[in-house]
Parts: sequence; C-alpha cells; structure tokens
Amino acid sequence: MKHLFKQGSNTEKPVFLVLHGTGGNEQDLMPLAAHIDPEASVLSVRGNVSENGMPRFFKRLAEGVFDMEDLKFRTKELYDFIGKAAEEHGFDRSNVLAVGYSNGANIAANLLFTYADALKGAILHHPMVPDREAQLPDLTGTPVFIAAGTNDPICPAEESTDLQQLLATAGAKVDLHWENYGHQLTMPEVEAAKRWYDSNL
Repeated sequence: MKHLFKQGSNTEKPVFLVLHGTGGNEQDLMPLAAHIDPEASVLSVRGNVSENGMPRFFKRLAEGVFDMEDLKFRTKELYDFIGKAAEEHGFDRSNVLAVGYSNGANIAANLLFTYADALKGAILHHPMVPDREAQLPDLTGTPVFIAAGTNDPICPAEESTDLQQLLATAGAKVDLHWENYGHQLTMPEVEAAKRWYDSNL
C-alpha cells in the first residue's frame, strides 16, 4: 500500500496509523497527527480503492452503503500491511493507534470490529458503524475516541451512538465527543482528540 512513514522522536509513544477521508491522500492528515503528538511516529496510508479518481479504503455501493465484501477484503489487506510495515520500519506492531477521518475512520473501526489485536486504540473522526452483523472480538480496555457532528449530513447521530454502544459492549473504553458542525474535520474536535489522547495514552 502506498504510504509514508515518519519516525518520531520518542519510540515509546504509539505509532499513529493515519487514514484519510474520501479523495484524500497520505499527506492530508500529517498535520493532525503532529498536533496530537509531535513526538509520535506516523504511518500514513493511501487507500487502495479509486472512486472516480478519489482514493478510498474500500468500495461503496452508494453514499453510506458499504460494499461489505470489499470492506472485509480491504480490512484484512490493511491489517496485513500494518504487520509488514512494522517489520520494514522497525516499530512495535502492538503499539499502533489509528487516527482516521470519515472513510479512514470507517476502516479503522472495522479493524476494531474484526481483530482483537489490530490496534492499541483509535481516534475516529466522523465514523459510521462499519458492519452491523459483526461479532466483535474482546476489546476490553481498548481506548477509543469518537468525534461526531450534530449536523453531519453524511453520518447521522445514531451512527455515532450505535458505534459507541457496540464498541463499549465489546469492552472498549469509548469517549464520544460532539461538535455542532457537519461532516468537516474541525479544530475544536482535533483539540478534544488531543486532550483525550493526553489523558488516555
């Protein structure tokens, strides 16, 4: 998978797995990662799917309607890639924290839904429930931050509350943060994510 890796100054810190939104690329959220923790290493990945020329992490049938077969395939592809990247770049596979926005947050959520050992934790900006049929693994103690917009036209409020509930039922420690905005990534929610990170990791 096309990616960039930035070695951090403190190898004890989590490695940020940075996952862009639809139409983004591996450069987009680097400033976000640096703001949350400038000392952390960053593995920023470009989605392998193209939708009308826009990179994504998995296919969709319509807005808000996921191609479930492709989601499953791409989630395993990303999971395997993290392991390869850990060997290539020399970081601890068990110390990976996802930082995702929109489509990137959705595939990060599906990593949590699929694998108990995929992520140490996650910061999810405007995610949806990736798979309502999934049997979640044991996520006891896994810290997850969800940022949601009360006026988000793409991600209705119940998607955020349902995702919080599903993850919490699997044992994750979930914080759901609301902003009175739409689907855009806003500075107040980035600041909230940083405060959460500083308190939890």
